[in-house]
Amino acid sequence: MSILVRPIESADAPRFLELIDGLADYESLDRPDAGARERLVTDALSDPPRFHTLLADNNGVIVGYAVYFFTYSTFQARPSLYLEDIFVLSDQRGRGAGLALFRAVAAEAVRIGCARMDWQVLAWNEPTIKFYERLGARHMDAWLPFRLEGGALEALGTLEGIDRAG
Repeated sequence: MSILVRPIESADAPRFLELIDGLADYESLDRPDAGARERLVTDALSDPPRFHTLLADNNGVIVGYAVYFFTYSTFQARPSLYLEDIFVLSDQRGRGAGLALFRAVAAEAVRIGCARMDWQVLAWNEPTIKFYERLGARHMDAWLPFRLEGGALEALGTLEGIDRAG
């Protein structure tokens, strides 16, 4: 078996969306609605893309994907790579696709000169946590994830009440 990791192409869009549905199902989340699906494809395939997508191809069958983008570390004065998603279909796990995707993303971080690579794992996902630990990753106990979304983001992000200089 040979796993080929390659960037997404426009013909891959339907399969990419199927894999995102697979991740949503695995994590017991709602699947993206029609508008989100359209934005995902547009953003993945735009030039430049809003995020980068790699696909794992096992002998002509796309079995997984990774989505990542770049951030910046002011303290290290270098870019960082943030891995948003990595997913392999459950019946394809243990065959090297996940490792191939993860290595390809890490290679991209090295190629760009990133200081680090970051991602999050759901606390209940013990097999994935163990996978990352075997690769040398460590859980960041000192950092707590925060999120601002929906109405709270809208309320805070409106221009009303913001005092702008100049």
